[in-house]
Amino acid sequence: MAGFRALAEQVRNPRLVATQRRTALRKCLERFAPYGHRATWHHLCTRAGIATQDRDPDPERLMAALAELEEARTLWLAYEEECAARRRKEKYHGIRQPGALDEWHRRTWGGCDIVPCESPQRHPAARLAVVLRRMIAAMEAGRPRRDCPVCGSTHFAWLPESPDSPASGPACRQCGVLAPVSVLTPEVLRAADRVHRVGAFAAA
Repeated sequence: MAGFRALAEQVRNPRLVATQRRTALRKCLERFAPYGHRATWHHLCTRAGIATQDRDPDPERLMAALAELEEARTLWLAYEEECAARRRKEKYHGIRQPGALDEWHRRTWGGCDIVPCESPQRHPAARLAVVLRRMIAAMEAGRPRRDCPVCGSTHFAWLPESPDSPASGPACRQCGVLAPVSVLTPEVLRAADRVHRVGAFAAA
């Protein structure tokens, strides 16, 4: 099975037809997809100007989408290395109990569903790397907040578990991301739990 780098080289390969390069880009998302596979694909297509169902897209647009994905992956891999080094140091000093940051990092290890979104069509408009930096900074701060760490909105609705949901938790009504529970204050979490999911997102 080809890894991310090998697939990225296929996307860049001018000897391959656009359909093959598109398929390689889709397979890259099986290795790294910050919003989840479908939402990350929709995000990249939207930003690069590619129709999500276009089987023969402009290769330059595919390259633009790949560049954004690689930028975010480079950032995330560096963060994973920092986390691993920090945990080794903590264990050396006898700190064995993982905290909220470690739990979040364990769940997102490998780079898939780092910042899950309410639906494949509802995700932040900013570049993936920008969103990841904001979420990492919020997690590392270790202080619960009243606003979305990605877009700053103060309106959330609790997304319950369902076959159609990527996860359950407080979803931002502005940008659609599901914020880690540890990032938000208890008051915000209680308010989100009171908001009916369907009505909240239909009205947003």
